[in-house]
Amino acid sequence: MTERERMEKGLVYDPTDDSLKGEQAELAELLYDYNHSRPSEQNKRDELLKKMLGSVGEGCYIEPPFYANWSGKNAFFGRSVYANFGLTLVDDEKITVGDYVLFGPHVTLATANHTVWPELRRRGMQYNRPITIGSNVWIGAGAVVVPGVTIGENSVIGAGSVVTRDIPANVVAVGVPCRVIREISEHDREYFYKNERIDWENIKL
Repeated sequence: MTERERMEKGLVYDPTDDSLKGEQAELAELLYDYNHSRPSEQNKRDELLKKMLGSVGEGCYIEPPFYANWSGKNAFFGRSVYANFGLTLVDDEKITVGDYVLFGPHVTLATANHTVWPELRRRGMQYNRPITIGSNVWIGAGAVVVPGVTIGENSVIGAGSVVTRDIPANVVAVGVPCRVIREISEHDREYFYKNERIDWENIKL
């Protein structure tokens, strides 16, 4: 069994295998071009994202710098996904992102992991597990999502959280490790910050 086959089967494998490294090197050229594009070259960025990501919906925007092991090849974005500066995708396995997802600055989604057994770590071996993020999720600045996690739709992940387990839909979750602190409710429809009301009558939808 080749190292690529081992990777695709979810087994422990050697990521330094020449065939894997060669493909990553080619993809890294696209990522370099994206990160060195000018702010005025949005059309160029859009075209590069289509080449880099596994799929990308309309209206997606990733603010450079953007980092990804495979340039985003294994990332599948829905519509209108926005990522602020420093999004990092350790995309050795599939990352699925729904529509209208927001990433704060310096969010990390890591699908790759190393074994606890030190001999295999010393040899650089790893294994991967997918990450799934539902539509309308907001992940705050500096949050880290580890391999195998699913985050349900509409949920909010607080800044600086480390998400080590699945998070259900329609909740606010924060902390290290990240835990649900409350459900999203009608109170959130009325107030946007502490006791400050949302002026719905003046908002254009």
